[in-house]
Amino acid sequence: MTHALTRTDATFAPPVMEARRWLDGVTFPADRPLINVSQAAPVAPPPAPMIEAMSRALQIPETHLYGPVLGLPALRARIAADWSAAYGGQIADAQVAITAGCNQAFCATITALTTEGDEVILPTPWYFNHKMWLDMAGVRAVPLPCEADLLPDPDRAAALITPRTRAIVLVTPNNPTGMEYPPALIAAFRDLARAHGLKLIVDETYRDFHSVSGAPHDLFSDPDWDDVLIHLYSFSKAYRLTGHRTGAVIASTKTLADIEKFLDTVAICAPQLGQIAALWGMENLSQWLAGERDEILARRAAMLAGREALATVGWTLHSAGAYFGYASHSNEKSSAELAPQLVREAGILMLPGTMFTPANDPSGARQMRIAFANLDTAGIGQFIDRLTQASQG
Repeated sequence: MTHALTRTDATFAPPVMEARRWLDGVTFPADRPLINVSQAAPVAPPPAPMIEAMSRALQIPETHLYGPVLGLPALRARIAADWSAAYGGQIADAQVAITAGCNQAFCATITALTTEGDEVILPTPWYFNHKMWLDMAGVRAVPLPCEADLLPDPDRAAALITPRTRAIVLVTPNNPTGMEYPPALIAAFRDLARAHGLKLIVDETYRDFHSVSGAPHDLFSDPDWDDVLIHLYSFSKAYRLTGHRTGAVIASTKTLADIEKFLDTVAICAPQLGQIAALWGMENLSQWLAGERDEILARRAAMLAGREALATVGWTLHSAGAYFGYASHSNEKSSAELAPQLVREAGILMLPGTMFTPANDPSGARQMRIAFANLDTAGIGQFIDRLTQASQG
C-alpha cells in the first residue's frame, strides 16, 4: 500500500546534522584539529554572573512551573521599553511575546499568517530552517534571488507577489551571508508589503552584532508599524542561551492573539529559566554585551583581512558580518561535494551554498557559508591559511 507524503517528507533533512555526519570515521591529528565553521551558535556558556543568577532562580518554586503563554510580564515590559528607546518608536508590552527560541517565533508567525497553499517570499540564499518550516506548513517558499551585492531588490520582489502571497521575510544581519541590509532598503520592503496588504517579517537574531551603532532601521518610528511589521529576535546569541530557548516576537496584538494559540499547543510557554536569564541580562549585562559585539566585529575584520589571500587561490569572499562570511569558489566540483572533501583533506567543516538555495539554483554549487563567530582572530587566520593551502593547485 502506498502512503501519501507526510508534512516532514515535504522537506529536507536538517543541514547541520547532515554536515556533522561528514565527521564520522575522520580523525584529526592533535597538531591539526578540526576547524568547525558550520554552525552559527556560541559554544561558550553564559557569563559567570548570569549562571549565578540562574542558579538563584532555580531556588524559586515558580521557575519550575508553567508561566504565561506569551511570556513573563517583566521580560515583555523590558523588551518593549528597550526596543522603544533603541528604535525611536512606541512599542507596548502587549505587542511583545516570548517564544522558545527565534525558530519558534518564525514558526508561530507563519502559522498565524498562512494557510495551505499560501506563499511567502524568501530572499536567497535563505536560512534553511525558514524554508523547512514553510515546506512542512504547506506554504510555498517563493525564492527571491539576491543581486550580486547579496541584497534583495524590492522591484524584483514586487514581480513575485500573487494573490496567495502573505508575507516577505528579511534576515538582517543576514544568515547565511552576513550582509547588513541598509535602512532605506528595509523601509522599501516595508512600503512594498504595506502597499500589497502583506506582512514584513524582519528576523534580527544577530542585531546585537551589527557593525553600525544605533538603530539598524526606523520601522518602529512609524506610528502604524504594527499593521505591517513583525519583528523576530533571539537571546541565544546575545547571552549564549542557546540551550534555554528564548526568543521574541513583536507584532500587533491581533497577530499575537493568534500566535498565542500556536504557543499554547506546542510548548505552552517558553522555558522559565531562559526568560529569567534574558531579563537579568538586559538589566545587568549591557557593558558585557558591548564587549561581545566588539569581539565579533574584530573577528569580522580578521575575516575581511583574508580576502586577498583567498582570492589568490580562487575564493571570492563576498561579505562578512555578524557571525558569517559568504564566499564562492572556482573549484569544478559542486559545493555539496567539496564541503565533505574539505573535512577529510583540510580538517575544515563548513556548509555548502546548496543548503541555502533552491535545488534548481546553480549559484549554490559555487558558494559556502563560513560561520566564524567561534574562532578568535588567530583562529580565523589559521582557517584562511588552511583553506588557501587546500585550494592551491
